[in-house]
Parts: sequence; structure tokens; C-alpha cells
Amino acid sequence: MYYEGMAFRYGRDVNTDVIIPARYLNTSDPKELAKHAMEDIDETFAEKVRPGDIIVADENFGCGSSREHAPVALKAAGISCVIAKSFARIFYRNAINTGLAIMECPAACDATKNGEKISVDTQTGTICNETTGQRFTAEPFPPFIAEIIEAGGLVKRTREKLAPRAKSGGEL
Repeated sequence: MYYEGMAFRYGRDVNTDVIIPARYLNTSDPKELAKHAMEDIDETFAEKVRPGDIIVADENFGCGSSREHAPVALKAAGISCVIAKSFARIFYRNAINTGLAIMECPAACDATKNGEKISVDTQTGTICNETTGQRFTAEPFPPFIAEIIEAGGLVKRTREKLAPRAKSGGEL
């Protein structure tokens, strides 16, 4: 998949309580969550983010609780991809499960400033800072993860895989 957007640059240890504050967890509506994404670290994030934009962060992005609301809020806000030096493992898995593309590339993170235009090709692992012309290589998604991301998440991919069997009357 190919993504292109403006970089929202953050530091290390951005936790899920900052990505979507606990006071908004009384809903699972993605549109409502999107209105409050990142507001405790960046009050104007929801106003500034546009479809396709990309978060670039340092180490341990998504640390903290295991709430699936965090990647849901980012994706619903318009974030197409998160590039970080590293991810908290539970956030990494939740992002894949919800269909949010994520890539680890420390060099790209070090070279990216807030507001720069970034493009990402998850098939090749190529990250390009379109503002500066710098190119970086991250590990591309393995095919099974690429399928999940492209389908929009694990549940959607599973439904796609089971649909032909259900239509033919086969066992699920």
C-alpha cells in the first residue's frame, strides 16, 4: 500500500492514554474517538489532521494500556500510517488488528520534522521524506500482515476469507 501525507512528529513513550484519553472511552464510535485523538499532547491535532497524514515518533509508541481504542482513534482521525523507532508490542498488534499501517524505521524518524511531507510504500518498505528528498528503508510487511492492513483489519479480512465459504454453503 502507498500512503502520503503530512508528518505529525512526536517524541518517545507516547502512551495510549495520550493517544485517546481515558475520559473518552465511554464510546467505541470511531468518529467520536477521532475528535479527541492526541488532544492531551497536541490540542489542535483533530483540527489539523487530514486523511492520509502520518505520525512519526520515537521509541515505544503506544505504550501503556492495551486499549484498542488508540489505533482506532488515529485511523478514524485520518492517520494512514505511524512510523516510529519502536512500538509497544500490544499497540503494534492492535494497530494491525484494526488495519492501521505501522512501520519501524529509526533513521526516518530522526530525519523527519513536524509538517514535512512523507510517503510510505509498505510493499517495498520505502519511506521518503518528500520535503527533503531523503529515502529510508524499513522492513516491508509480510504478506499475511499486508492482507490484514489492506482489508482494513483482522475482522474485515476474516469476513472476506469466510464469505466465499458461507455463500457456497460450506462449513465455516
